[in-house]
Amino acid sequence: TTFQDGGEEVEDGAVYNVTLKKVEIQQAANKGARWLGGEGDQLPPEHTVRQYETSKIRAIKAGTLEKLVENLLTAFGDSDFSYISIFLATYRAFASPRAVLELLLDRFGNLETSSHGEVANLSSLESEMVLRAEIASVLRAWLDQCSEDFREPPDYMCLLKLLEYLKNNMPNSDMESRVQNLLKQFQNQEVEDVDGFCSTSSSDLVDGEELEISNAEEFSSFQDHVVAEQLTYMDVMLFRRVVPYHCLGSIWSQRDKKENKNLAPTVRATITQFNAVTKCVISTILGTRELKIQQRAKIIEKWIHIAHECRILKNFSSLRAIISALQSNSIYRLKTTWMCVSKDILLMYEELSEIFSDHDNYLTSRELLMKEATSKFANLDSSEKENQKKSQKRLQLQKNKGVMQGTVPYLGTFLTDLIMLDTALQDYVEGGLINFEKRRREFEVIAQIKLLQSSCNSYCLIPDQNFIQWFRRQRNLTEEESYKLSREAEAAADTNILSPKSQKSMVKRISTLFLGADMFTPPKEQPLKSSPVGGSSGESTDSASVSSCEFNHSETEDVCVTPVSSPEDPLKKVQLRPLHAAGRPKTLAQGSCSDKGSGSSKGSIFDPGLGLDSGSIPTRDSGSVPSSAPKVLPVYNRQSGGSCIIRVSMDGLHASVYKSILITNQDRIPDVTQRALLKHNLEPDAVEDYELVQVISEDKELVFPRDANVFYGMNSHVNFDFILRKKA
Repeated sequence: TTFQDGGEEVEDGAVYNVTLKKVEIQQAANKGARWLGGEGDQLPPEHTVRQYETSKIRAIKAGTLEKLVENLLTAFGDSDFSYISIFLATYRAFASPRAVLELLLDRFGNLETSSHGEVANLSSLESEMVLRAEIASVLRAWLDQCSEDFREPPDYMCLLKLLEYLKNNMPNSDMESRVQNLLKQFQNQEVEDVDGFCSTSSSDLVDGEELEISNAEEFSSFQDHVVAEQLTYMDVMLFRRVVPYHCLGSIWSQRDKKENKNLAPTVRATITQFNAVTKCVISTILGTRELKIQQRAKIIEKWIHIAHECRILKNFSSLRAIISALQSNSIYRLKTTWMCVSKDILLMYEELSEIFSDHDNYLTSRELLMKEATSKFANLDSSEKENQKKSQKRLQLQKNKGVMQGTVPYLGTFLTDLIMLDTALQDYVEGGLINFEKRRREFEVIAQIKLLQSSCNSYCLIPDQNFIQWFRRQRNLTEEESYKLSREAEAAADTNILSPKSQKSMVKRISTLFLGADMFTPPKEQPLKSSPVGGSSGESTDSASVSSCEFNHSETEDVCVTPVSSPEDPLKKVQLRPLHAAGRPKTLAQGSCSDKGSGSSKGSIFDPGLGLDSGSIPTRDSGSVPSSAPKVLPVYNRQSGGSCIIRVSMDGLHASVYKSILITNQDRIPDVTQRALLKHNLEPDAVEDYELVQVISEDKELVFPRDANVFYGMNSHVNFDFILRKKA
């Protein structure tokens, strides 16, 4: 089979990509085959008749909403077999369920008046039968893949409209019964708490229980594999509930608006759980002042073992949360405590940390996820023999149980990709047509999320209420509290019996493990940041370790571990930043880290500035149509094709919130400033009151003249991080 580009076809309100599919056919002549020496009716190879069949595949590239909905009925005839799935997964970015349903049923689904092209020449009866089959096929797919679209309490207008249509046009059908059952299910279903297991508000606690600082002895009573299994159980329950379209950049980016505080609750729930795990790690290490250095080191070792167990369970979400917590400023700075962590454990920690290296757009974690997405068990490799033996032993125990495992991904990777796609590709093309090629690209990411959600059905985990209740009871430390406790712990460690010689030896060993070098320079103490890790009770559930950063039309929210060391520091200290409820996603939904002094973006769970193509998982959809979308998209920290993506924060209160903006080589300061103000929900008319500066280093900034060309004037050898500052 070969494919050939057939160009474009333009119709009123739609543009189609045409691909010619040429298939070789081997056809044997039944008559006379035996005379030529063939067995049965098969011709010998030298007498095989070769024929070729060419078919045309039409895939809609752009169109009006009416044309896109009409194409739901004709896509199979055009051999665009994946169109219905792509449309249903992404249409919420440009239309509402009610608008699509009304077009589908009232305009194209009216069996009395409809005469769309495919059935116009058939008899009235045949036309009605064909149209009924097409409508039923689309509705069945909609209910199968996106039944949540019809959850509109308390009125359920779309579901009632659909039910009325089915009663009139398909009475007593299976579809009618199915819609009735779905309506009853929605009406009888109690409102679920989307924060599920990770909520720590007082209303979720049993009478008499109070939030408490973690007790080290109680925490130590839980076995490592039990903790990992329970964290995985909670992550699986939340990840399976994620509604894929909630992850779309254009949807998620709207969550910061006041009227959208409840937008994308399933994604917010995964972020809250991620942050709860991160803060639980910090609380157990720092929460008890009376701990000795060795005891605190044992707790760190225990969390590293738990992280390793999460790796065996293929739970990359909690794995990253634990690693992020251990890399946070308040834990990382415990130099004396880290000296007491055994060498083998440090090596294990280093290997686990490498999984989330930001090198080459997180290529390591992407390749690992691609390799293990649908595998039955984890594929463990360790450069340290002792760790490898332990890993294989634990893995063999899992295999002996005969229970397959799913995969829980770090959702931030997909959110970042979707944000970058939304930033780089336009929503509309010439003529005001909806750019459906953009939706095809987004569906490649959505399909990966759905595949992993299906794999999670393989888990067979039983909740341990003792652990879950303990986990809920943990009181999260604010950033100020954790930093203060960290300083107290280090101050107490100064009186340790370790001699200066043994301290120097231990420091050198740690430096060798982390840097591969013999030189060690203690990281500089950073002033305490004002943004708390835990936040006050009045903050949104997203505020935690997730830092908010925005992209052009959609931002991504990342659980963000922000490096706070200067570029000269050999060790990378990392600080957790809060995830703001405003702006586009960028940590576990948004990837914006905002420290001026950060020389790199390591530690950022979601780094919006990284490319999409490298290491992305291909979609194995046999029905997909070759895409003509450009191979190279604008990305953060790299100028290509006359465009790039920069990150702009507001000086002052919003310094920790980045908005990602696509700029071209034609954009000057007023244009970029106006877009940045709009992204930060400020008045765009106040352009003259602000100046744009690029952060070069901790103590250097590049200030742009009023009419400068940003693309050519910026320093392309440092991070593309900018600050919008009010003029003096």
